[in-house]
Amino acid sequence: MGFSCGIVGLPNVGKSTLFNALVSGEQARVANFAFCTIDPNLGRVAVPDARLSRLAEMSRSEKVTPATLEVVDIAGLVRGASTGEGLGNRFLGQVREAGLILHVLRCFGGEVSHTEGEVDPLRDAELVETELMLADLESLERQASGLEKRVRGGDEEAVLRMRVIDMARGALEAGRAARTAAPGESESAEVLGAWRGLNLLTAKDCVYVANVGEGDVVSGNEYSEGVRSRAGECDFGFVMLSAAFESEVSCLGDADERREFLSDAGLEASGLERLVREGYGRLGLITFFTTGPKETRAWTVVGGVLAPGAAGCIHSDMERGFIRAETVSFADFAECGGEAGARERGLLRHEGRDYVVCDGDVMNFRFNV
Repeated sequence: MGFSCGIVGLPNVGKSTLFNALVSGEQARVANFAFCTIDPNLGRVAVPDARLSRLAEMSRSEKVTPATLEVVDIAGLVRGASTGEGLGNRFLGQVREAGLILHVLRCFGGEVSHTEGEVDPLRDAELVETELMLADLESLERQASGLEKRVRGGDEEAVLRMRVIDMARGALEAGRAARTAAPGESESAEVLGAWRGLNLLTAKDCVYVANVGEGDVVSGNEYSEGVRSRAGECDFGFVMLSAAFESEVSCLGDADERREFLSDAGLEASGLERLVREGYGRLGLITFFTTGPKETRAWTVVGGVLAPGAAGCIHSDMERGFIRAETVSFADFAECGGEAGARERGLLRHEGRDYVVCDGDVMNFRFNV
């Protein structure tokens, strides 16, 4: 597993086109009218990582398993979604389960209709974020009403949950996103867990996706620059791409052909690759690998995880019975031509329970059953 993301935005900003480009084989309907997407579109895409294929080649693996990105695309949100306008608000529950929000903002003109009449991505950003805050307030009211009796009875868990609900509610009622009231890392694990359990949309990290026309795919335009500036002010991620251009890239089956196509356009990486890098960075994720004749596999973990925790991603028994992790960096593994060469040169290390896993580590776990 890599991470999960939910695509939000107004209708006709390119959400479903982007979904189709990202998730090969999962074709969501695209048309020039509002609410073209009715039911949520769900899909998975392999996370691009050149290191994986190199490891598989050196290990002569029968199977290669990449990390995956889960994507959900819902109907476009509109002004008044929180009070029943449009369709998108019905499916926000799907986005609540995602780890990251991709907020697609239209930064292109043309004949495609716009629900607000004219292109203005900064206005669109405020409109959607207001609807997300109102949806969060509604969610908090429901959660609070279910706790009131337990709070009156002195239930400690309910009192704690009500405390974090009030923290979030205070921010939202003041017109601020819930993330502005998030408890600091110095808070107790119980408080942090209760906060995460609220599952608020505006508490999630967000990446603005500035969707430009194909002619602006390299340099952008005044709209995308405005979005870039707002992303900096909000401490959001930012990726500029053309969903229409990415659709063309996704139709090319051969990796070399895709690279040549991107290079001819003046791009070093596809929009998918840039979104993945941004997502991993925003969520503090890293990748470690296991490799051998049977399978080479990429595993995604939160940065700072200790070796037993990484083993637990593979199987809980491996974490419980952890003895050591035979570890070598990808760079050393590749330079030495594989595990045997790394072992001969003394580059394969035996790491214990306190070892902090690094991005690109190639690991073999020893454990008791």
